[in-house]
Amino acid sequence: MAGTAVSGLRLTVVVGEDDRWRHRPMYTEIVHRAHAAGLAGATVLRGVEGFGTHSRVHTDRLLSLAEELPMVVVIVDAEERVRRFLPQLTELRLEGLVMLDPVEVIR
Repeated sequence: MAGTAVSGLRLTVVVGEDDRWRHRPMYTEIVHRAHAAGLAGATVLRGVEGFGTHSRVHTDRLLSLAEELPMVVVIVDAEERVRRFLPQLTELRLEGLVMLDPVEVIR
């Protein structure tokens, strides 16, 4: 893969599928805020199985346990742009996990 590598920052937010912000799914709110902030892009991935702080395993294989599956929002942009966006997440009072990782972006 040829291209120029630039440094960036990956913001990964893990929330529950049923988490809400003013009647809207939390992952949707995060994506719309990232878009409004002019970030390069955001992707939402639905987990098929996982557990979190309550140590209860949720899976899409059993209907009774298919609630509250993990939703992962991934945003990659320049470090300063991602860090400027972080107060938006603070305002949402997330109960999920927020991670920052340095990345090399190949353009």
